[in-house]
Amino acid sequence: MWLTDQLAEQHILDAQKKGELENLPGSGEPLKLDDDSHVPPELRSAYRLLKNSGYLPPELELRREAMHLTDLLAGIDSADSQYEQRNKRLLLVKMKLQQAGMSTDFLEGDYGTGLDNHFRGAE
Repeated sequence: MWLTDQLAEQHILDAQKKGELENLPGSGEPLKLDDDSHVPPELRSAYRLLKNSGYLPPELELRREAMHLTDLLAGIDSADSQYEQRNKRLLLVKMKLQQAGMSTDFLEGDYGTGLDNHFRGAE
């Protein structure tokens, strides 16, 4: 075990002996675990730490931005002056995700409406 793992384990055991881990909120309820199977095992703890601190890796931040832009596009008329600007930004974000080797399949369906319309118009 790593030194930090040993220190964390010791700290947990000490807290259990003192009863500090009893009657905590959520005690006895099933854990809500995030699916991090797409993250390499050696990066999972670092990604989880960043996520719990409110930070995301750049590629996941791009994914969040893509979903946000798509939601915005769904809420405005295509004749709106901001529609074209946001649609261009969404296409740029999609290209960046693809260059990073990430799938953009999550933009299909409800999220893909703006992109689908743009690509149909470009053909």
